[in-house]
Parts: sequence; structure tokens; C-alpha cells
Amino acid sequence: MKIAFLGLGRLGRELVVHLIDAGHDVTVWNRSPEPAEVVRRRGAHVADSAAAAIEGAEAVISVFFGPDVVREIIVKGDLPFSNDALWIDVTTVSPADATEFAAWAADAGVRYVHSPVIGSLSPARAGTLGVLIGGDPDAAREARKLVALWADPNKLRNLVSPADAATGKLVANLALAMSMEALVESLRLGESGGLAPEEVLDTLGITTIAPIAALKGEAVISGNYDDTQFSAALLAKDARLMLATSKKALPGVELVASILDRAIAAGDGEKDIAVLARG
Repeated sequence: MKIAFLGLGRLGRELVVHLIDAGHDVTVWNRSPEPAEVVRRRGAHVADSAAAAIEGAEAVISVFFGPDVVREIIVKGDLPFSNDALWIDVTTVSPADATEFAAWAADAGVRYVHSPVIGSLSPARAGTLGVLIGGDPDAAREARKLVALWADPNKLRNLVSPADAATGKLVANLALAMSMEALVESLRLGESGGLAPEEVLDTLGITTIAPIAALKGEAVISGNYDDTQFSAALLAKDARLMLATSKKALPGVELVASILDRAIAAGDGEKDIAVLARG
């Protein structure tokens, strides 16, 4: 397929390679030129604008920081979408945002599918992400052929609507945030009670937070948060979407959001979410 790929942040740079390696004709666009040049060397065409990238594309895939960027680039961008083009948005947004984007796409004659991913950079690179797909059944079926390139087949989920897919992604990231905070507090409690950090991690290995303990335990213990798999700024943005979406109190999310906001204010927004350990 002729595909336009918009947004080459950490995740976008991993996903687009799967499309290129599968033989698709991929044109990329990114606000800053450096990531686009890296992808060019992998075989992509590079456009100097989002409009130029989309021209003639059968499918458009967007991977942006958040819903405000989707509005700026797509909804308000007056882009030359081909008639009946498929738009797959991977950006984490709220269900209200997804509903808004679906309505805009319908008016514009574009087939919209919301397909956020669950997982970080390592599974994105390996093609073993969880992937949610929400949209019209025919469009979702077509989108699945593309997003399956970066998905673990056992972690592909079709949902009824774009809003459902958006809600599912926020639920997944809430679980991640709570697990991360549980890891941090478990290590603090263990230290206070006289356990070595390694003993705490060994104990956590037989609990419900074993996966996050294995992934982030060493980073929390060492205090080195530079291997950014999922940035503090991204999780903070997602936490705000969770709080805006939920009709009931989410005190745990409020706590994590406040810690992340402090990290961002201290200049650590691009650090890994393990920076939660700084409190």
C-alpha cells in the first residue's frame, strides 16, 4: 500500500520500520527533520509537510503526543486526504477525543480507526505489542492487516468503536501507572523493614506485579532513568486523560499525576516512568 506515516517520536520510529520491512511504499513526515532522516535511510520517502506526505496515500497512520496535536495536524490541517482513505490513529486520546475524530473523519469522507498500542519500545521493536482496534468493521479489518505488523497475535483486540479502543488504552495505562507506584512503594517498605532491594524484587517476582518488577526494578534501585521506554511526560498526559474521562474518583491516578508533574517541573519529563521513584 501507499502509506503516509505522521509522527516519528520514540514509538513512531519503531512502528514505521515494520511497514517498510513489509514492503509498503511509506512516506513519512515529522516536525523535526532528524528522525525523518534516520527513517529515510531505512527506505522511507520523506515529505517536507504533512500535506505532501498524505497526497495520494491509501492509508494514513498518525502517532502523535496527544489529542491536541491530532487536532492541530489532522482535524485543522486541511490535509488532502484521498477519497475513502483509511486513517489509523495510534495516538493515545480520550474516548471523547476519539468520538470527535470519528465524526470529523465521517464528514471528510475518511475511514477512521483508532488503534492505540499497549507496551513500550522493546515490544514495539520486536513486533509483540498489544494492539486495540476500534472502528467500522470493514475499516477495522483493513487496518488490522497493517497494525498486526507490530502486534503479538495473542494481544490483538477488536472493539466496537474508536471510543472503546481509547478507553481500553487508558485502562491499560492506569494499570501500568499503579503497578509502577506499587513497585516503588514496595521497595521503600522492604528497605524500611530491613530487606535488601534484591530480596524485595525476588518476593515481588511471585506477586501480581512481577512483570513490572522485572522490567523496572533495576532502574528504580539504581536511580538511573535514562533508558526511556515510556516517558514521564507521556504518562502524565495520559493520567490527565484518565482523570478527565472518569466519572468517579481515581485517587491513585491523582497521586501518580502529581508525582509526574513534579518530575516534569524538575526537567525530567523525557526520563523513563521509573522516575516516579524520586517521589
